[in-house]
Amino acid sequence: MSRYALLSLGLVFLFAAPIVAGTLAGITLPDTIDVDGQMLVLNGMALRKKVVFKVYVAGLYLAEKEKSGEKILAADASRCTVMHFLRSVKANQVNEAWYEGLEANTPGYSAQLKQQFDELAALMEGFKEGDKLVFTYKAGVGTEVKVKGVVKGTLGDKAFADALFACWIGKKPGPGEKFKAGLLGL
Repeated sequence: MSRYALLSLGLVFLFAAPIVAGTLAGITLPDTIDVDGQMLVLNGMALRKKVVFKVYVAGLYLAEKEKSGEKILAADASRCTVMHFLRSVKANQVNEAWYEGLEANTPGYSAQLKQQFDELAALMEGFKEGDKLVFTYKAGVGTEVKVKGVVKGTLGDKAFADALFACWIGKKPGPGEKFKAGLLGL
């Protein structure tokens, strides 16, 4: 094979290879995702465990990497969390975690915010291994909720997005400090 043919073949493989940021518990997430033409980068990944069971792997995507949960929540910028389930989880278990996260991280929350969490709970379904739950906050629009690949709706405003994302990266993350550190890339 000629030198030019080898070079061409090498370039094909170089540009055809997917760019992968990392793998955790057998789940691989891409380095970047496109949100309405804006590229978000994988900030970090974390494994949610309950007792000894691996529940899901999450990835946090941001416009640029950031290690401070407070700075992420303060910014009115697009962000996305992808949850890839590793086992079956009932809808009521997922919803219980949302309400616990709201209580722990948003003291004195408004009735409107509680109503938005009720709307979120109404969108939840049971999940099984391989299912995905994706939350994409778009500044000025709200938080798109995608359940098993289907957009179920767009909820709230920045206050809702902050309360939701605080469940993972707030002062008292439901999945724990190690999980939060993983999403923050620490």
